[in-house]
Amino acid sequence: MLTHVYGAKCAGIDAIGVTVEVDISVGIGVHLCGLADVAVKESLLRTVTALQSRGYRIPGKKIVINLAPADTHKNGSGYDLPIAIGIIAASEQASLPLLSRFLLMGELGLDGSVRSVPGGLPTAELARKAGFDGCILPYDSAMEAAQLEGVNVYGVHTMDEAIMILSGALDAEGFCVSGTIPRDDAPPPPEIDFADIIGQETAKRGVEIAAAGGHCLILVGSPGSGKSSLAKAMAGIMPPLTMEESLVTSKIYSVAGRGNLRGGFMRSRPFRAPHYSASLPAIIGGGGGDGVFPGEVSLAHAGVLFIDEFAHMPKSVVEALRGPMEDRRVTISRLKTKVEYPASFTLVAASNPCPCGYYGEGDRCTCTPAQRTAYLSRLSGPILDRIDLQVRVKAIPPSRIAERAGHPGETSAQVAARVLAARETQRARFANLEINCNAEMNNRLIEKFCTLSPECQETMQQLLTKMQFSMRAYYRIIKVARTIADLEGVPDIRVQHLMEAAGYRFLDRQNL
Repeated sequence: MLTHVYGAKCAGIDAIGVTVEVDISVGIGVHLCGLADVAVKESLLRTVTALQSRGYRIPGKKIVINLAPADTHKNGSGYDLPIAIGIIAASEQASLPLLSRFLLMGELGLDGSVRSVPGGLPTAELARKAGFDGCILPYDSAMEAAQLEGVNVYGVHTMDEAIMILSGALDAEGFCVSGTIPRDDAPPPPEIDFADIIGQETAKRGVEIAAAGGHCLILVGSPGSGKSSLAKAMAGIMPPLTMEESLVTSKIYSVAGRGNLRGGFMRSRPFRAPHYSASLPAIIGGGGGDGVFPGEVSLAHAGVLFIDEFAHMPKSVVEALRGPMEDRRVTISRLKTKVEYPASFTLVAASNPCPCGYYGEGDRCTCTPAQRTAYLSRLSGPILDRIDLQVRVKAIPPSRIAERAGHPGETSAQVAARVLAARETQRARFANLEINCNAEMNNRLIEKFCTLSPECQETMQQLLTKMQFSMRAYYRIIKVARTIADLEGVPDIRVQHLMEAAGYRFLDRQNL
């Protein structure tokens, strides 16, 4: 008897359908075909043992299992449950009249338990698009999709529970996790509050602008000046995720096997802080064979990617950030596959100004001019050109620390309110477009939404002539000025906005 069971395979952050065909006929042996990797081939032994442990028999005939389409590679252990259900249905050991109305995925334990698999959210989304009545997943994987509307997602702990749902032998509502988690937009408390950072008004202003417009930022300063604290405090002023951003970010983490297994969609913006020695695949994404997983640039989508000691990062990795910073997505190509992941992140880089770290702090620097030049020259012009805000972080004098007692500065909540208001302005501006913030504008959109008055045009011409900015820097100055105007709540860019934006590009005009 031939039986069809419907599963899925993740390709990027989306899932494509996979049909598990099981046929039992005269002969002997269990045969698996359909370009399956080692993990899928090993599922036969797991599946047979799980079936026997739950009291089902393995027919003494030829069992052919085909994973269609046969020209697409299948990887992972998620096909255990569809294969087991297919064998049960094909051998007529149970009546499963609802089998064709559900999409199934799950890894089996030897005792018949069902374990979580990556990609639960994209799989449930595929079930909704394909018109299935529901999707049966391991409980933890199903919780990733608990807030997905338009499809019933069922979470099971054992294979027997999945069989009972498919047979219609019990009320399946008890296993349905859809709608069990309300959406909570309340942001978590910040790890470091702006009020805890002494001084650094200029740097705080740069961080606020970066958060308001999604602009990339580099902090250059001596050790202990507060660069890492500023980066961590930035996470506390970022606006809440929109529903669309939350869905895309949750799908990335689901595919990577790091989904919010108990809380539905992600509620807060990601803050990723990889070590500067991280490899190229770890930052950009990669993997062997057909299993291509997202890297840090994608895991930081809609959030912050903080890289400390940026100048010490391998040059090949730094240069690989060019594409994602410009295109807001990353494409990973392998011999047999090509995968695209979103990567609209806000880069916050931190670096010392010289090898000893104290250039610009009186006479503490012991580096020669040649050493200082060579140090930051590790960061190429094209990379610095793509960083919108370049902020110098000065060490705080002891007198300023003493003066601060009893006079705390602005809190993160106060700054976050201004950032949220600016983001709401941008959201209304780009309502009919596929972008969310000023940093994502291309040159055509800049011409449309950032019209300059004759006075502003003259100012930009003077800046280009005097500072020798590149054309990319020209457009990025305008984008930053647009964000500054949004923070002030004014509709048009003014000269003072352009001058402030140009002031954040000191690395373009100063040879450290």
